[in-house]
Amino acid sequence: MLLVAAAVLAMVVANSPLAGGYNAVLESHVGIGPWLDESVIHWINDGLMAVFFLLIGLELKRERAEGALADMRQVMLPGIAAIGGMAVPGLIYAAVNWGDAAALRGWAIPTATDIAFTLGVMALLGSRIPLAVKMFVTTLAIVDDLGAIVIIAVFYTDDLAPLILLGALGVLAVLFLLNRLKVTNLLPYLVLGVVLWLLVLKSGVHATLAGVALAFAIPVRDRDGTSPLRRLEHALHPWVTYLILPVFAFANAGVYILDLPPADLLLPVPLGIALGLFVGKQLGIFAASLLAIRLGWAAMPTGGTPAVLYGASVLCGIGFTMSLFIGGLAFTAPEHLELARLGIIIGSLASAVVGYVVLAAAARKTAG
Repeated sequence: MLLVAAAVLAMVVANSPLAGGYNAVLESHVGIGPWLDESVIHWINDGLMAVFFLLIGLELKRERAEGALADMRQVMLPGIAAIGGMAVPGLIYAAVNWGDAAALRGWAIPTATDIAFTLGVMALLGSRIPLAVKMFVTTLAIVDDLGAIVIIAVFYTDDLAPLILLGALGVLAVLFLLNRLKVTNLLPYLVLGVVLWLLVLKSGVHATLAGVALAFAIPVRDRDGTSPLRRLEHALHPWVTYLILPVFAFANAGVYILDLPPADLLLPVPLGIALGLFVGKQLGIFAASLLAIRLGWAAMPTGGTPAVLYGASVLCGIGFTMSLFIGGLAFTAPEHLELARLGIIIGSLASAVVGYVVLAAAARKTAG
């Protein structure tokens, strides 16, 4: 609800007399020392979102150590579904935008799933959705996040500064050495994490990946059995949930639509993204899931039915936060970025509404 409110507020402001001030604030520069002088929107997307990716990394490491990713048999179905749910949207977007090299940079935008929004909509249905289906969606979204991290690292890295990158790798080596030496005090990890972020920012690799790298160095357990990783995860969670993600949504969802010609909705960039999220996600996830079940590689989630599985597949087309983030990496031209945001909002909204309706109907039929 908070994310929706932040996104709606951004849309209202961007289409009001406050739009000039809104854009001026986001584009104004804030400097820290002679080496750092970034716009507010870059501080949000490169700085605050590094903390978000740190939290994602901590969740991935915890799930791999003791959660949904620990048992590979439980990962099989959502893992295969996640691959289908990333491949088909990317192919649909590429097909719609084929021949436009600049637009093709956005192929990864509809491959993302917003875990917060997706689980939030599913939570509205309460206990009517089997727990195993909720775990399927959760694990799928986690694997999807891991895929997004790989995509950012491989496809959205700028020109590298080798010496600075070498320094970042040196700091990362020290972090993992601390882990091997069983240092469980979080302070040295966090201090070195700030240094790592700064070096990665200046190296050409996207700065948010420093958050993921730092997370993988945090110890899962200390000598008395408590978990430094869980402590940090629990400490970050409210800040990410109630501050960082709403601020990100407010800064990135402001699309001017008052004078938007209806024909613009059919331009290749927004059309490719909307179709990728709404059609590609459900088609890729549902088809890959049914194929895995039919071949005997995985089983239908306990209590689930094909109809419930299809509704969950539609719901995973809510790309919002991660799609907006990848869109900001893919496009620098304002006209492309505005169209991308429009496609993300349309595709995510359609997936949320239709996914909820299908899941509600499927759950009602199952209960009856």
